[in-house]
Formats: sequence, structure tokens, C-alpha cells
Amino acid sequence: MKEFIQTLKNIWNLKELRDKILFTLGIILVYRFASYISLPAINLAEVGDLLEHYKNQGGNKQGAGLLGLLSSFTGGAFSHASVMALGIMPYISASIIVQLMGMAIPYLQKLQKDGESGRNTLNQITRWLTIGVCLVQAPSYLTSITQLFLPYAQFQSAYFVEPNSIMFWLPSIVILVAGSVFAMWLGEKITDKGIGNGISILIMVGILSRLPEAFVQEMAVQNGKGGMGSIMILIEVLFWMLVVLLAVILSVAVRKIPIQYVSRAQARGGVNRNLMQGARQWIPLKVNAAGVMPIIFAQALMFVPGLLTKFDESNTFLAGFKNVFSWQYNVLFALLIIIFSFFYTAITIPVNQMADDLKRNGGLVPKVRPGKDTADYLDDILSKITLPGAIFLSIFAVLPAIVHGSFVQTDAFALFFGGTSLLIMVGVILDTVQQINTYLLNHHYDGLMQSKLSRTTGY
Repeated sequence: MKEFIQTLKNIWNLKELRDKILFTLGIILVYRFASYISLPAINLAEVGDLLEHYKNQGGNKQGAGLLGLLSSFTGGAFSHASVMALGIMPYISASIIVQLMGMAIPYLQKLQKDGESGRNTLNQITRWLTIGVCLVQAPSYLTSITQLFLPYAQFQSAYFVEPNSIMFWLPSIVILVAGSVFAMWLGEKITDKGIGNGISILIMVGILSRLPEAFVQEMAVQNGKGGMGSIMILIEVLFWMLVVLLAVILSVAVRKIPIQYVSRAQARGGVNRNLMQGARQWIPLKVNAAGVMPIIFAQALMFVPGLLTKFDESNTFLAGFKNVFSWQYNVLFALLIIIFSFFYTAITIPVNQMADDLKRNGGLVPKVRPGKDTADYLDDILSKITLPGAIFLSIFAVLPAIVHGSFVQTDAFALFFGGTSLLIMVGVILDTVQQINTYLLNHHYDGLMQSKLSRTTGY
């Protein structure tokens, strides 16, 4: 504990790091404040009643899929008709589109290899594409809030302006687009002048902002059951900490591929001498190289089975796909995650380029010939470690449905036991801690996660 306190003092003593952290916290406060500003045409006092009524009508489960994901990413702004309702998700969608198009469009491929100037151009393309995505999502969002709440006559006072008029739609679309662009700008400012990846931090903050309310609701339900409520809450917290630990392990687990770099002077002495004198390093291949992207892709497609219920509303099997806690939904969800894990890993991990770079720089994998054989070897290893990674990722994704009802009572708290939210929180926190450690180590301080063993042995 003393070492941790000393580390915090070291962080505060480093003016550059202290300023970055304070700047980041300030931007987060601005973002959270903006998420509570409602659209000018919406009566914020009525929104809570509208949402409560919709939940009582069954909307809490049917809307907990992609819409629930968007709501959690925006810290509730999506479900509260905020000017930041679209949040940072249009930028994420634009980034994914640019990344996928980069594999098929030669111009984008060229920009990816042009260094700093190419990255700046790609960022500018992503920003403009973000506005395009916003122009599509904003009308869809306005349609959803008008269609959900207009049928209930008792809630017509939620709109200051006629919701079907141009005076409602045009200003609301402009404000929603501006709110998303503002969120994108805040995220980029954190990346430039703060600590950590700004876009990821804003998403994490949105997710974490809903945790206290979800925990309070769970405590209220458990305490209402009698004397065992406090014990169940303690068990749930301990189990949640275990799940977080497993998520950390999944995020950092790597398979190290040994490589050797051989200098030109050594190359004249023959292969055997090279293998003995070459500098040994590693290629870390992540077990979960795709991160949370397979879950996001799978979740985006899970609305399709729900649409089939319109053709046969009496079919109970199809109706299960509209409930994120049903076995039908989660079996299909898990299968899609496994498929997308292999797909996304295959398109984002360039084993051929890695093999070419190794050969060009005088590197080799022991007992494997440079070039194509090295690429095939890396691809084989990557395929073998992706399968367990994909299975564990799918288990994390469906874990909320497993613990819901029998263990965790409320929907909101159950969603924190896995899925995209938990993995994003773990990934962002690990990345931010790593950046803080880099600052500390560069100034000869011990990092946040530095152990006595590592300080003694140097490993």
C-alpha cells in the first residue's frame, strides 16, 4: 500500500504527467455535462417517465441489444434524448469502415504506408465519413424516439414542438451531428494533450457512468428478498472481480514466437554462428487479437433474426431472438462471435508482411526458413491460438445471460458481467496504465504495476 501511495506521489510530482491527467479529467467532465443536455424540442422532465413506461411495456429486454450497447457507450445520453445521443459511435463506425476499405482500395492502402502524412489524410477522411454516418443515424434515432413514445397520448407533453414537423427534425438533426462531432473533437484532444486514447476513454467513461446506478438497483432488489440479500451482493461483487481478472488475462494473453536478428557482420560467419550469436527477441501474437470487434460486429447483425418475428409473431422460437437473455439469442450470438474472430484476425494481422519485414531486417524464426515458410508458420500458430481466444470471447459475451435471473437479478447489473462493456473497460484501463508507466519509467520511477521481483531481476 505504501508503494502504491508513493507511486501516486510520483505521478503528481511529474508536472507533464500531472497536467495530462488533469486535462483528461477536465475533458471527461465536459463530456459528461454535455450528455445531460437534452434536445431543445424535448421536455427533459418527461423523458424519465417515458423510459420507465417503455420498460414496463417490455422494452428493457427487447431494446437491450444494439440499442442498449449504444446507450451504454454514450453513458445514457442515447436513451435520454441528449444532444450527445449519438456520442462517439459514428466515429467508431467510420473508423471501422475506413479500416475495412483499406484492404480493398489501393489509394487507402498507399495512405496507410505513407507515414505521418498518410495517417493525417486517413484521419481527415474518417472525420468526413463520421459526419456522413451521423446524417444517417440522426434521422434513425429521431424516428425511434418518436415511434416509441408518440402512441402514448399521456406523454405528448414530452415534445415542445410537433415531432412530425420540419421544426423538430431539421434542428434536431443538426444538433445531433454537431454533438457527435464535438465528442470526436474531445476525444482527439485527449489523445493529443491528455493521457490515453481519447475515443476509447470517452466510451469507457460512458460505460462506467452506468455502473453505480446498476449496482444500487441490484442492491435494492436483493435486500428486498430478506436477510440473504447482503450476502448475495458480496458474492456477486467477488464473482464480478473474478470475471474482471479473467478479462484482463484474456486481454493480455500472448503466444511468444522466438526470433533472432542477425547482423551483417555475423552473416559472413555462416548460419550456425548466426544462430548462436544473433540477438533473440519475440513476436507476441495475442490470443484475442481481434479485441471486442467480433462482439460489435455480431451485435450489429443480431437485429436481423428479430425482424423475422414480423412474419410470424406467434412463433415463440423466433420471439426468443428479441430477448438478449434468451438461449436462442445467445447461441447464435456466440457462433457469430467465433466466426468474426477468425475473420477479423485474418484481415488485420498481416502475416505475409510480418514475414517480409523479418526477412528484410535480418530476422528469422529458429528452424523455419525465411519468407513464405515463416508466413505459413505464423499463420498456423495464429489460427491455433485464435480458436481458444474466440471461444473465451464468446463465453464472456454470453455470460450476462448465464448469470441473469439465477444469480444476478437486474438486467443493468447483469450486463456488466461480460460482453463488450467489460472488455472495453479492461482494455482501456490497461492501455492507460501502460502509458502512465511509460512516463514514470522514463523518469526513473517505478510504474503502477511494477513488482519487487521485476525491479530485482529486471524482467
